[in-house]
Amino acid sequence: MTQPQDRLLDEILATRPLVAILRGITPDEVEPVVDALVTAGFRLIEIPLNSPDPWTSIERAVARCPTGVLVGAGTVLDPRDAERLAERRTPLLVTPNTDPEVIAVGLAHDLMPLIGCMTPTEALAAVRAGARGLKLFPAARLGPGYYRDIRAILPPRVPVLAVGGIERANMAEWLAAGIDGFGFGGNLYRPDRSAEDVGRIAGELVAEWHRLQGEGVA
Repeated sequence: MTQPQDRLLDEILATRPLVAILRGITPDEVEPVVDALVTAGFRLIEIPLNSPDPWTSIERAVARCPTGVLVGAGTVLDPRDAERLAERRTPLLVTPNTDPEVIAVGLAHDLMPLIGCMTPTEALAAVRAGARGLKLFPAARLGPGYYRDIRAILPPRVPVLAVGGIERANMAEWLAAGIDGFGFGGNLYRPDRSAEDVGRIAGELVAEWHRLQGEGVA
């Protein structure tokens, strides 16, 4: 991983740790959706590998995004997919689970792993393996109280994002529980939603983040 990318991820996770998860997106629609997200203020964009033709969508998203926005693959389950991601100079490697082999291959290719976990055992194993951030999944099923119970044993230097069932209405309770950021899936993007609507929802989520931080929208 180049130092500028490393610093950029740290800066994004410290200031606006919001991930747009575009599960199901096609190459034909990825450019207008990415444009809408960037305009709204999203700086982390994930394209899951169980989407139609995900590698083409990832390439188009990377080419479309300006400096300051990081694109990556989600649902990375196979070490070979981490290698393919590195070939495309795409820095973010996002998983729904904790697989030390996937993490190791990602790190060997200078990728930045954001690793899915549910239990303290998984979370600590991911950190030990080199995760740059953790993704508590499925967050809404577990609830903010669950995270409040386990956060004391998690390393404070590693940010934790809540993913799964997160929307504007429940961001406040998660932040009150100590969560560091969020990933938004079906509540932000779904295949039957226009780029215009995605952009509107994205703008509302960014505004809510800044409101809850006591800030004006940058």
